[in-house]
Amino acid sequence: MGRRWRDGRGELVVHGGDGGPSVRVPLEIATSYRARTRGLLGRGRIDGAILLSPASSVHTFRMRMPIDVAYLDRGLRVIDVCTMRPGRLGMPRPRARHVVEAEAGAMGKWGVREGARMEVVVEGEEG
Repeated sequence: MGRRWRDGRGELVVHGGDGGPSVRVPLEIATSYRARTRGLLGRGRIDGAILLSPASSVHTFRMRMPIDVAYLDRGLRVIDVCTMRPGRLGMPRPRARHVVEAEAGAMGKWGVREGARMEVVVEGEEG
């Protein structure tokens, strides 16, 4: 699973636990230093989520909205989920290799929780 993505768009697939349905969410992919550094800064909202990779911590300085943050291991399994208000510095998660950010409350609706498995489908690729 040592996949390397490029900046762009795709879909985040949150696999439902307990046999539940998978949820597909529009995804921005930020892998370059510039795109990861910008992230959600200065935005008032986001449609879907943004993947920061590689990343093991985030901050919300200069953000306009609270966000949900999911920390993923190298296999895209969620190791922690939290909500951060603007102006905060998140604690690094040593096992995290990727971070997904979304508007506060979104991840709960999508079924994102510790142990959940995610998949990244890059625009133009299936499977």
